[in-house]
Amino acid sequence: MELPGDTDAGLELRRFTWEEIGERNGRGQGPKERWLVIERKVYDITGFCRRHPGGARLICSHAGQDATDAFVAFHVDKALVSKYLKPLQIGELAPDQPSIEPTKNKMLVKDFRELRATVEKMGLLEPNQLFFFLLLTHILLLDTAAWLILFYFGTSLMPFVGSLVVLTISQVQASWLQHDLGHLSVFRATKWNHLLHKFVMCHLIGASAKWWTLLHSQHHAKPNCFQKDPDIDMHPFLFTLGKKLSVELGIKKKKYMPYNHQHKYFFITLPPLLFPTYFHYHTFYIAYTKRYWMDLAWMMTFYIRFFFIYGSLLEIKSLVAYYFIFSSWFVWVSQMNHIPMDIYYDKNLDWMSTQLQATCNVEQSLFNDWFTGHLNFQIEHHLFPTMPRHNYWKVAPLVKSLCAKHGIEYQCKPLLTAFADIVHSLKNSGDLWLDAYLHK
Repeated sequence: MELPGDTDAGLELRRFTWEEIGERNGRGQGPKERWLVIERKVYDITGFCRRHPGGARLICSHAGQDATDAFVAFHVDKALVSKYLKPLQIGELAPDQPSIEPTKNKMLVKDFRELRATVEKMGLLEPNQLFFFLLLTHILLLDTAAWLILFYFGTSLMPFVGSLVVLTISQVQASWLQHDLGHLSVFRATKWNHLLHKFVMCHLIGASAKWWTLLHSQHHAKPNCFQKDPDIDMHPFLFTLGKKLSVELGIKKKKYMPYNHQHKYFFITLPPLLFPTYFHYHTFYIAYTKRYWMDLAWMMTFYIRFFFIYGSLLEIKSLVAYYFIFSSWFVWVSQMNHIPMDIYYDKNLDWMSTQLQATCNVEQSLFNDWFTGHLNFQIEHHLFPTMPRHNYWKVAPLVKSLCAKHGIEYQCKPLLTAFADIVHSLKNSGDLWLDAYLHK
């Protein structure tokens, strides 16, 4: 497979070993350069990383490593990317160096790349735009219905509850649709994904589209890898996560919170408060500091519309109730696939192993698909992040077969079990921390 970055014929290339590349990860006492490998070609991203459209943290998460499968997974328009890659190439792997790093499963890498080629031939990366049009239509209809209920039936208890439920459903479903748009899986043309992403994320939800993409891409690159995945940045200041990290924290005698009770205070912190507190603060902070002026302008249209429509009918405390319900729904769904899984430092595993150790699925049903925005197929989504969600069920049997062939656990559980496992994993890691804190 030829990827962008080929040098002109006859140009002498420097040859590198994996050891030399591994030292250029930008960390520790070694050289401060950052190199990475794509299809045996070596690129120096030291000066480019801060100009990387996906953010410095995303591309630097693969510094000193092979990034071939991550590159293929994230980039839809290879021709566009070639403009950035070609000037960065400084050489290639020496002829005696294997194409796959020693930490990675060579046969699994080969089989997964064959699976991706099959997926492309089957057309599973092509979106059904009618599917997404109907999704957007039902979101807009629910959003309108929430206001009409109050307008025609008043603001007594029953109409208020009905309106609140309808509005919450509309907003949560909009958050799943913006997720599709952020992954470039709704339109074939990238620009249309970006444009509608701003409408849904900024105007319908009130958050920055660029802020979401910046953080979420990092999560996909290295899920559950401490210091590389921003979704687990709550360790150790709010929760202690993962078995090994919890023991490590206890041995160091670190205690920012009473972690042995975290499975209890989880209910009054993350589900009700994540969106109305941290997300709102952080989205505005990032949008302002990074000068996402277009996003900020779109976001203001949400607040003007929201408070003009509902502010004239309801008190502020009634509006706050919506945020608590929305936040709770969002947190339970977004955390069920990752928090109970392995959380540790980056082990530089192959793409499939990296995703499978950090993700699990929830059983398929019409309700689960709708309720979770198809994030019940988290494994397939992580393996193929640009795949339209309506095709996850089609690729799932192929992924299961590949997992069985290589002895990789493919976890799939009932929805309520997935929710309960969040609490169970927090209790387990809190107990491990306490034992290490007191006795090691």
